[in-house]
Amino acid sequence: MRIQRAVVMAVLIGTSLPCAAGESKTDYPTRPVRLIIGFAPGGSDVPARMLGQRLSERLGQPFVVDNRPGAAGVLGSEITAKAPPDGYTLNFMTASHAVTPSYYEKLPYDPIKDFTSVGSVGSVPFTLAVNPSLGVNNVKEFVTLAKSKPGQLNYSSAGTGGIGHLATVLLAKQTGTQLTHVPYKGTGPAVTAVLTGEVHFMMPNLVGALPHARAGKLKLLAIASVKRSPQSPDTPTLAEVGVKDAESGTWYGILAPRGTPQSIVRVLNREINAQLTTQALRDQFATVGVDADGGTPEEFMAFIKSEIAKWNGVMQYAGMHKEKF
Repeated sequence: MRIQRAVVMAVLIGTSLPCAAGESKTDYPTRPVRLIIGFAPGGSDVPARMLGQRLSERLGQPFVVDNRPGAAGVLGSEITAKAPPDGYTLNFMTASHAVTPSYYEKLPYDPIKDFTSVGSVGSVPFTLAVNPSLGVNNVKEFVTLAKSKPGQLNYSSAGTGGIGHLATVLLAKQTGTQLTHVPYKGTGPAVTAVLTGEVHFMMPNLVGALPHARAGKLKLLAIASVKRSPQSPDTPTLAEVGVKDAESGTWYGILAPRGTPQSIVRVLNREINAQLTTQALRDQFATVGVDADGGTPEEFMAFIKSEIAKWNGVMQYAGMHKEKF
């Protein structure tokens, strides 16, 4: 109880402190906030709409989701980067934000310098999913088979240079195996290819793979995250079975245009973190496989930088050449 009272007092004192030098109080928001999603409806915008609704109720202004699909999220990011830095245009980012700098020769924005970090929202881990006919029951058997048949195990992805493709390249790198990539036009066809046996395996996000695994059409060998997922608690992580530093998946967070006032960033970060701790939103996120995250703006920007560096290294390992945007 003494510790709890101390924490409460610290929060109360913190909220009563004056604004930092050079910053003023804000009554933000006073009008609707646009939340840009760089992808088509039905995917990344689902958790964005869940969070947006909560923020709308809490802050008294609509958080309107604006889908701007194109070039793996680049078009939506460009709109955000060039928007006025007033807190009324935000971008609900995905892991693609950390991949596109390595995939394209030159982006129409700097993925770090042209944005102000607001905070992390959550993530969905990838899983190593194989067709049952492959005849392996765990990662050790999978690696042994792959090493005995260099280049003969093939895998699907939603496209060359996408996060699913690179996640599997990272797996190959960390296991010392040679695996053959077969790109498809989208996640749906890539998953179907595994289900029908056109390819041996892939690394889809966990929530998309679970229904097929429960139906016996896929076998989940491991999850590419730092901890087990409550969505599939019996599935071990890659690290648990000896494959280190192979974490991958889809993550979500919010960025604003460069120069957005810190007073506004503080409001958004505080409210987002508060919502992420509520059981109501966490339960909503769980329906689409998202593990709620949170944290400070600084932590999220440091994470983005580390992700950009990681995927750039994977691209170089794969010998992939950058494409023109």
